[in-house]
Amino acid sequence: MSSKCNAEDLILDATRACVEAFGVRRTTLTDVARRAGVSRPTVYRRWPDVTALVADLLTRELRTLLLEEETAAKDDLLGENTRVRLVRHAAGVARGLLSHPLYTRIVDTEPELMATYTFHRLGTSHRMALDIVEAIVTEGQEDGSIRTGAPEALARVVLVTVQGTVTSRRLYTDVFDEEELIGELAVLLDGYLAPRNT
Repeated sequence: MSSKCNAEDLILDATRACVEAFGVRRTTLTDVARRAGVSRPTVYRRWPDVTALVADLLTRELRTLLLEEETAAKDDLLGENTRVRLVRHAAGVARGLLSHPLYTRIVDTEPELMATYTFHRLGTSHRMALDIVEAIVTEGQEDGSIRTGAPEALARVVLVTVQGTVTSRRLYTDVFDEEELIGELAVLLDGYLAPRNT
């Protein structure tokens, strides 16, 4: 099992290097196999094409980023409430995506690859993110720092807001630098999640 995981990581690492260097359209499964040092059938058995391989790579990269940011948000909490933790987590994920070479390369040069997951349906990465965010929303509702409402609905709005802000970052370049944009995203999310005055 671990050798299978190691081979998969080698292939995904090779895919990342190829895509960052050449883009998705110019990357082939043969290129990936060569760079990973594995046979072509090893790659073809698992992935039918480069698009499927890149989708799995993005899932792995986002999973890593989500878990790192969740850990960092917990470590930095310093007695603050759960809403602050969630906003910090979301801002950290946005910051990570804005500086991620693979993600920015795809958004900037081949955005159509993201279209299905931006406009039509949730992917594996989305569902993983929603599980994390929904649990934090529930915790925040229990401690009173996050407003009432269906946790899955609030989590979905947080996810789509972060995704939309990051993928549309070029629309803000004339008014905000990236850190300012993340700051504005944090203000937006904090206001959305804050309990309503009755």
